[in-house]
Amino acid sequence: MSATPNRTPAAGETPGFLARWGNLTAAIVIVLAVWAVYANSWSAPFVFDDLKSVVQNVTIRHLWPLTDVLSPPGDATGAVGRPLVNLSLAVNYALGGINVRGYHVMNTLIHALAALTLFGIVRRTLLRPVLRERFGAAARPLAFVVALLWALHPLQTESVTCVVQRSESLVGLFYLLTLYGFIRSVESPASSRWEIFTVAACLLGMAAKELMVSAPVLVLLYDRTFVAGTFRAAWQARWKLYAGLAATWLLLFWLATHSGQRAGMAGFGLGMSSWDYAVTQCRAIILYLRLSIWPNPLVVDYGVGVAKLGDVWPQGVLLLALVAGTFFALVRRPVVGFTAFWFFAILAPSSSFVPLISQTIAEHRMYLPLAAVLVLGVLGSYRWLGTRTLPVWLVLAVAAGVGTAVRNRDYRDAVTLWWVTVAAQPDNVRAQMNLGTALSAAGRFEEAAGHYAAAAQLSPGLAEAHFSLAGVLVQLHRPAEAQAAAEQAVRLKPDQAEAHYVLGTTLLQQRQVEAAVAQYETALRLRPDFADVQHTLAGTLAMNGRTAEALEHYEAALRLQPDSPLLHGEMGGVLARAGRVEEAAGHFATAVRLDPGSIPAHFNFGNALFALHRYADAAEQYAEVVRLRPDFAEAHNNLGNALRQLGRLDEAQAQYEETLRLKPDYAPARNNLARLQAMRAAGAAQ
Repeated sequence: MSATPNRTPAAGETPGFLARWGNLTAAIVIVLAVWAVYANSWSAPFVFDDLKSVVQNVTIRHLWPLTDVLSPPGDATGAVGRPLVNLSLAVNYALGGINVRGYHVMNTLIHALAALTLFGIVRRTLLRPVLRERFGAAARPLAFVVALLWALHPLQTESVTCVVQRSESLVGLFYLLTLYGFIRSVESPASSRWEIFTVAACLLGMAAKELMVSAPVLVLLYDRTFVAGTFRAAWQARWKLYAGLAATWLLLFWLATHSGQRAGMAGFGLGMSSWDYAVTQCRAIILYLRLSIWPNPLVVDYGVGVAKLGDVWPQGVLLLALVAGTFFALVRRPVVGFTAFWFFAILAPSSSFVPLISQTIAEHRMYLPLAAVLVLGVLGSYRWLGTRTLPVWLVLAVAAGVGTAVRNRDYRDAVTLWWVTVAAQPDNVRAQMNLGTALSAAGRFEEAAGHYAAAAQLSPGLAEAHFSLAGVLVQLHRPAEAQAAAEQAVRLKPDQAEAHYVLGTTLLQQRQVEAAVAQYETALRLRPDFADVQHTLAGTLAMNGRTAEALEHYEAALRLQPDSPLLHGEMGGVLARAGRVEEAAGHFATAVRLDPGSIPAHFNFGNALFALHRYADAAEQYAEVVRLRPDFAEAHNNLGNALRQLGRLDEAQAQYEETLRLKPDYAPARNNLARLQAMRAAGAAQ
């Protein structure tokens, strides 16, 4: 493996000590700028794919055994087949659990490191002999402008602010480090160490995302364009390095063949033809280029729609011309060709003919390709107009940063994010559904119903839209409408447990108990581990006197959710009413342990303890209730009863009097106080 001699500074470039300080200053400015524009995103909640990849991903709950962490579940959409991404999420969980701030801070750090690496790549490339005469004198400011504009561009917000899109920024970082390591290997006397670094970075990138597949090819093309001059010379000088880079494809192949078709989201035979997907990418790629120049409006989810050739043929013609121009430039204008090839090679895995049915268009795919667009723009303007363009680009970078900070405000809550998405893409069924879900979670059921209804109208065969609409109509106490929507969902998808569950709830709201129970039982036959159905069915049976059956379903629900204080409390209540007070007390005790601030749990536990003649323990529970809620009259009365049994009559009398002060017409307290006073009078007479 060979290395080129140490270069001499180009004309106009400050050498030695000052050069190092200049680079450090540029790096500090880039990092501070990234921090400044993304700091307002650190409290943004988990949204979209974050929920399955982080919140519901059990494999990130521990760091050992490592084999579990490196094997994310098939429904962890942004992490499946990407073990390095899952490991990074597990590190976040180990440091701060589900506190979203830590995840955002790490995303910002990854993005800042990627920007610094891009700065180093562009600066060192402009100092290569091929470009030094033309750009060497301004290598640092040009590289600084490119890296700063790339880091602050609003088109990057999805890749940085959506937590699980760290897959894009993480693979971007390792892609850039692979190229940077190669550049250092041909500049440094310690070439072997840098070549090992290059292969290691490439290997890690393969474990982060599939688009890394083009990295070995891009390194070879860089060598041919900026270092060796020809492919043959590059191979002869560094064939061992290229063999090592090619070997990293083995990891990517293994991950692709052992993680399924990206959980049914990517690949062939999934209901979308390669032709339809390729045609849609004509629209997508031209859209990406437009957003690179004018990033508005930005959309977090474009849905799963496909385009028809008749609608996008102008974009298709333009795209074919750009591809043809790229191959022409690779032969006649290698530097321009390399930059254009960078754009297409990195987009190719997601924007060619292999269908990604979960999202046919996605802005995060432009994370790395954007660098190529900006390099061509900045260097082209500099070549034609000289240094006067640099202040203009700096102003544009500042404007981009402001745009990014403004865009990040859309992520502040799920309602806002999906509201702006629906405004930009009103025909996007998934966006309508997600906005409905966000509004429902916020208790805005009337608005949620409108968006679920819109989704059902856009996609009448989507059962999820109908049963989601039914669910919010239940909350709005419109059971007849809810029943109609739920029945439609069941007709569309009779094997969907959620549809039967919602239909059962609509029937229960109309007091059709037996019909509701039948729907719940059907839901459980379809999905025995449906904890919500087990819970609801248990409560329904208990309220209708079917205690034995209710307890069976409570036990099943607790097997699925053993740490639910609500389930323990309800089961305790059923057991207590059935006379099984000792067992009831055990469940109440667990409910108190799991939720120490629960007033009903303490109160019911106190009642069970009193029934078991454990008056001192009962008094402790009642005392905790009145501490948590001083105006709870019944708790004061029951505390008085426990104190009376313990012989603490003065304290008991005070509790009865407090009960009557809070609730003067509460007969049990009046009777208890009269009985206590009679006891004390009888004792005094003796």
